[in-house]
Amino acid sequence: MKYYILKEVVSYLQKYKSVTYISRVDDNLIRIDFDKDSLFFELTKGRALIYKRDKYICNKSYNAPFDIVLKNRFTKAKIEKIELLNDDKIIKIDTVNASAYKMIKTSLQLEFTGKITNAIILENDLILEALRHIDISNSYREIKPNKKLIPLDKQDFKYKIEKIENIDEYLENVYKLDLQKKINSVKTQKMLTIGKKIKKFSSILGSLENEDDLLIQSTNASLDANIVLANLYKIKLYDKEIELDDFEGNKRLIKLPQSAKSVADFAKLLFDLSKRLKQKAKNINIERDNLQSKIDFFKRLKSLIENAKNVDEVEFYYPKQKRVKKDKKFKEFETFFIDGFKILIGRNEKENIRLLKLAKSNDTWLHIKDMPSSHVIIQSSKQNIPLDVIEQSAKLCVEFSTDKIGNYLVDYTKRKDVRIQQRADVLYYKYKTVAIKK
Repeated sequence: MKYYILKEVVSYLQKYKSVTYISRVDDNLIRIDFDKDSLFFELTKGRALIYKRDKYICNKSYNAPFDIVLKNRFTKAKIEKIELLNDDKIIKIDTVNASAYKMIKTSLQLEFTGKITNAIILENDLILEALRHIDISNSYREIKPNKKLIPLDKQDFKYKIEKIENIDEYLENVYKLDLQKKINSVKTQKMLTIGKKIKKFSSILGSLENEDDLLIQSTNASLDANIVLANLYKIKLYDKEIELDDFEGNKRLIKLPQSAKSVADFAKLLFDLSKRLKQKAKNINIERDNLQSKIDFFKRLKSLIENAKNVDEVEFYYPKQKRVKKDKKFKEFETFFIDGFKILIGRNEKENIRLLKLAKSNDTWLHIKDMPSSHVIIQSSKQNIPLDVIEQSAKLCVEFSTDKIGNYLVDYTKRKDVRIQQRADVLYYKYKTVAIKK
């Protein structure tokens, strides 16, 4: 982080009289409320930042020794002094906090020196706690509780000085630019991963045999079997192939199965081959539909991520893969979590059928009204599902069922009120409806 920015920030902070709130709100992010204004200090190695933002909802709670000392020592503390320590890239905030027994003086040292970033809590140069502990084996400057802090060597060069006209506006823009970088980075990473999945499924799809070719092979095998059956007396068990007249008097060369144990087996094995080829053609058609539905699903997912407005939205649609043991029954479905509720989506007819069978009676089922769509299940565990969870689930149902922009109605009811008619076709009653705009 540049020296002149820290210098401007320190000058900016001189007007404040107290620290009203302080907390670590992300792994390397500390929020400090100076009077009523919040500043955020990002202490990630190689990516140090100071910024302001309008709103912040903290979804994490930290209770490490560092966090406990940080809150106890600086919450509602009076600021005595804020300075750039030793004219270096170190902001030192000296505070005093009145307890029931005495006045406690504590310093918070925020270090932005090169690749090293840290937050160190001190009392009379004695380390109480630190964001990062550093062992003496890794540095001449040991950072551990109850150790005296060794000052950093003073830099022997002069930092470049620039003027920031409006520090408030500058700190707000730092956040906006960093946020956009994060969004772009996360989007790129997620879309690359999804792109690989699309490529993988497309490759498998392209490698599938042609159904029509398999059906022709099946017909030919059946014809060969019938010709062989009609000419068993002409065939020897050791024959590998034989030329026979077909039923129209044309010569036909027939390859005979070598696993036959008798002459009669030749016809049986050819009939079996015909059946297998016919079944394979049918299965390939199903597999083709399943693969295409997965490709369509991930293309829609990629589009949603591409159009997401913030990191939280990106992470919602495609969260980080956690190494947790999945429920084997539900591993084939796409899964989302909304306010602690598990949402399962069928991506094709096969998954829709299975989802209907596995869902419990009190789970909530969703489907777009009067048109084919994914089936969606909200696992309820007998809890009352908030309307906003239902609405977000309905939105997922629409997003992953159609590419067309428009207004849609999504019906929802308990799974016990859904009757399976044929495959994934259902009848349902006692339902409610929500309107979703895509």
